[in-house]
Amino acid sequence: MADIADGAQIELQGSGSKPYILKNTGGVYSCSCPAWRNQSVAIERRTCKHLRKVRGDAAEDARVGAGDTSAPARPAARNVRPKSGASAEANAVTVPPLLLAHSWENDVDLTGWWMSEKLDGVRAYWDGKQFYSRQGNPFLAPDWFTAKLPDHPLDGELFGGRKKFQRTVSIVRRQDRSDDWKELAFVIFDAPKLDAPFEERLAHCQRFVEDVAPPYAEWLEHAPCKGVTHLREELARVEGLGGEGLMLRRPGSRYEAGRSHTLLKVKSFKDDEARVVGHAAGAGRHKGRLGALEVELRDGTRFSVGTGLSDQERENPPPVGTIITFRYQELSNDGVPRFPSYVGVRIDAAPFAPTARRKRA
Repeated sequence: MADIADGAQIELQGSGSKPYILKNTGGVYSCSCPAWRNQSVAIERRTCKHLRKVRGDAAEDARVGAGDTSAPARPAARNVRPKSGASAEANAVTVPPLLLAHSWENDVDLTGWWMSEKLDGVRAYWDGKQFYSRQGNPFLAPDWFTAKLPDHPLDGELFGGRKKFQRTVSIVRRQDRSDDWKELAFVIFDAPKLDAPFEERLAHCQRFVEDVAPPYAEWLEHAPCKGVTHLREELARVEGLGGEGLMLRRPGSRYEAGRSHTLLKVKSFKDDEARVVGHAAGAGRHKGRLGALEVELRDGTRFSVGTGLSDQERENPPPVGTIITFRYQELSNDGVPRFPSYVGVRIDAAPFAPTARRKRA
């Protein structure tokens, strides 16, 4: 069977008057047909009859799993409520029991808290056998990348360097265990199953990396925060280097699943997730390609994101249905993000539930 080259697209006539567009973007295959767009699984796990017609059933089964587009078995963790009318066993989705951060609102004295850089990568949970995303989707890392990692869970980030978030995403969502993983490192910052204060868990991660020396793993260094002035200086230093911000851990805290005020993130900007609902045509230097992404928030608020996109992304924009991350300064009185800027595709975000359209800006 034929295939679609990485970065290429083809047209395939369907039942309508306009042909469907099939793309391969970094090993992730997409189709503009409604059947592909309306699936609730991660975009790298979707398929359709048009992709199967071009690539063949065997290639698509190998990519997404035979018989359906659901993800393979996932690590035991929190259950998500099954869809009504279906059995819990058939529809239960499990996600890793990760510790998640709240934003710092200048309401907590962070003196003595453990401070580290907020890495602009992809959160990854190592369950002792393979990596999983926040939503329980597997990351298919090559065996040589996971060599010498332990048989117990680790929490960390798949990181390709500052200002390389989208490149990192394009690598980890591939299904072919490519050599591109050599551009990444697994940066470890916690050991979830170790029943001990944070300081002991971090020391455990440091000893493991230094003693075992896994080839593609590092541990994330932390330093005690000396107060607000120190915090502001370190934030300015990290952002000046192209970093995203800072993370603060409360001393002596235990690992817990879900959002916790023992873990705080500090940034100079706000960010959020939105679902792509359309593509606005460009004008001027962008004529003939994407001008802006039409997106909606989880509450149904709609607006456009037209900055932050590279030329390549304007030529091959994220498909409708994709969840993206964007940055913004503040919300308007109507709840619309002001000065939104595209960051990249989110591959570990929870699917958006259908919602009524609230506003367009």
